[in-house]
Amino acid sequence: IMDESVEQARRDIDAALAEGGLEFRSATLSRKEGQTFSLRWILVHMIEEYSRHNGHADLIRQSIDGQTGE
Repeated sequence: IMDESVEQARRDIDAALAEGGLEFRSATLSRKEGQTFSLRWILVHMIEEYSRHNGHADLIRQSIDGQTGE
């Protein structure tokens, strides 16, 4: 299922890029501001979230095995 989700996300991103580039707007409104999101904002947000969760996983691993990164 993970591979299917990744492939679908790639197709969606490609379609959005073809239709409007990084300024392509989401169909969903933000809850706080009532505005749509740009594809650029979505991708940057996903990169931030991914790196944040990787950092958390590193902290957990370090607390278990005591090894730190370079």
